[in-house]
Amino acid sequence: MPRKANSALLKPLTLSSELEAVVGSGPLPRGQVVKKIWEYIKANNLQNPANKRNIIADDKLRPLFDGKDEVNMFEMTKLISKHMS
Repeated sequence: MPRKANSALLKPLTLSSELEAVVGSGPLPRGQVVKKIWEYIKANNLQNPANKRNIIADDKLRPLFDGKDEVNMFEMTKLISKHMS
């Protein structure tokens, strides 16, 4: 039996202005937002070289990360979910 796609991940969500500054204008599905965040992180070399699971915040990411300078990738998804509705 084929698996059905999770409709919650495909539903377009409204993005905060801080999040739109990083991923572009919305609405976008949650999966697409996470993908675009990772594209931004890799394009700007924001992974901690000593521990690739940690993301170093720049001026655009800091508001999304509640002002923190560094978060791990699991905490990142939790923090950016506050910017989607």
